[in-house]
Amino acid sequence: MYNTILFDLDGTLTDSGTGIINSAIHALKKMGIEETDREKLKAFIGPPLTYSFQTFYGCSEEESLKAVEYYREYFSVDGKFENSVYEGIREVLEELRNNGRRLVVATSKPELFTNQILEHFDLDKYFDFVAGATMDETRNTKPEVIKYALESCGLTDMSDLVMVGDRHHDIDGANAFGIDSVGVLYGYGSRTELEEAGATYIAETPADILKCIL
Repeated sequence: MYNTILFDLDGTLTDSGTGIINSAIHALKKMGIEETDREKLKAFIGPPLTYSFQTFYGCSEEESLKAVEYYREYFSVDGKFENSVYEGIREVLEELRNNGRRLVVATSKPELFTNQILEHFDLDKYFDFVAGATMDETRNTKPEVIKYALESCGLTDMSDLVMVGDRHHDIDGANAFGIDSVGVLYGYGSRTELEEAGATYIAETPADILKCIL
């Protein structure tokens, strides 16, 4: 049904919450903000960092860029590996590859960190291409990342593609190009969020992704 599958990273392939939250706490502290509500900081999982600092903590554009620098101080050393692969994801990727599907990562996380994480968890072998954000934030939204993936891989038939992700940003990005999508419930987005964004399918577990795609 779909020959190329685009996968989000955080909340879809890996449970990266601990590292992202710890990095956000580090950045906010250096910005003079003491945040102790870790549940509130789950909102940082998925969206571009500049968006999160501006939207959730009222930072200006300049302040948000400085906050991203502080965030990466922690994330680049410790945060990126305070992470784990969701149970069942390796089997899903294996099955898709065995069925001849082309797999691409499309994430708002910087490409540098994305590649390091995929290699660390031995997931890089499953993917034909990794599309991530740039470190200078000139490419960081999901539509920008998907556009980069499409152009880099020479993908022109949108009916042949599907985007898999856990937040409305993933669904919004897919919708921007007329691409079908699978919203996953085991990550950090809710069913309501994903359905309101217009996800084509909803997968409760990693195994359910296969039912939607194959």
